[in-house]
Amino acid sequence: MTAVASAAIAQRSMGDPAIEYPLWPPLTSGCPKTSTKAVSFPVEVTYDYEAVPSDLFQRERPSAGLHGWAPLLPPLDDRLHLGIGDTPLLSVPSIDRFTGARTLLKDESRNLTWSHKDRLNLCTISAAALTGAAGVVVASSGNHGASAAALSARLGLPCVVITSTGMPPAIGSFLAAYGAAVIVVEREARWQVLRDIVSRLHYHPVSNLTTTHTGHPFGVEGYKTIAYELFLQLDRTAPEAVFVPTGYGELLYGVHKGFAELRELGLTSRLPRMYACEPAARAPLARALDLGLPATTVPSADTSAYAIGTTVSGYRSTVAVRDSGGQAIRVTDEEMAVAQRELARAGMWQELSASAGVAGLRQMIASGARFDGPIVCLCTSSGFKDKNVGQGTWQAGDTDWTSIRRELHRQGLPV
Repeated sequence: MTAVASAAIAQRSMGDPAIEYPLWPPLTSGCPKTSTKAVSFPVEVTYDYEAVPSDLFQRERPSAGLHGWAPLLPPLDDRLHLGIGDTPLLSVPSIDRFTGARTLLKDESRNLTWSHKDRLNLCTISAAALTGAAGVVVASSGNHGASAAALSARLGLPCVVITSTGMPPAIGSFLAAYGAAVIVVEREARWQVLRDIVSRLHYHPVSNLTTTHTGHPFGVEGYKTIAYELFLQLDRTAPEAVFVPTGYGELLYGVHKGFAELRELGLTSRLPRMYACEPAARAPLARALDLGLPATTVPSADTSAYAIGTTVSGYRSTVAVRDSGGQAIRVTDEEMAVAQRELARAGMWQELSASAGVAGLRQMIASGARFDGPIVCLCTSSGFKDKNVGQGTWQAGDTDWTSIRRELHRQGLPV
């Protein structure tokens, strides 16, 4: 086992950027010096940018995946070349017409386990392996658990997924195929079980351990690669705005940091405005911004967007919206469902949660907002991950033409 070259040098507190810690071990419980009982501040990875090859963004990229960005990522395990990253940027004419500007969709369902979480877990599972952890543990009912299980299996690391009832059928199939151990508990009990496994079995946690979200400091770095890819896919320019399905805000911040690094490296002068698209039933980031708080907690409320239906926000997402001049948008389940259907009609079947970015953009345009473009919406996961998948029933019918014609007409075809 070897690690590919990385220019990462330390972990820095986001609560007080003057405080730095060694790069190893990853501080999975946030910054110990600035966090309080009410708010946990994350740490982030820092780099020696002068050590980054000057031609990194000039090279040809023959499906290099995330390993092609190794200098700007934490150390990666070189056994995880699994085709993660380099996802397509697509257009949907109906959305272009609605926005009046060039609008593009980054389809993250093309990754290894059909979601953006593969980018995060390439970094976190690498960290687990490179620190010699006994195994990996994650609290998840969806994409995060499926992704962690897949990458752990590749490295032969035991993986425990702590989940709650109502897990989507596709996720259960993923976990079974990868040989993950699955513990089902009540939703609010997951975090204590996670902490017990970390403390008693010395497993590496790749999900959150803190009061407000901090998560794994290496994981967010994987999301930066979306910004790098967009920069190249848009002919070495940055978009005007990026609309992001948002739960804890790691994806939101990772993309923001990626563009900030491109500006630091002198490759672009524009920092896209980041729009966090949260389920309206909860929306902890929107509430934190409304109250001027670094992060906050909101009561649980029903939403079908289970993958982003969080009740706590994290400081990273606050920074991303604030520093980019963006906004947190509350999108309803109905708005996400409309966006999901529109994407499916264009050949992109996305999970309900994954459609939140398009729903947020539509809401902004309907309220009078205008953009010059390009605009990018992140579409984060396959429609196979929704909870209601597989519930339909199909029955054989008559095969005479009158019956076939009647059935086609019933289903809306002009026959």
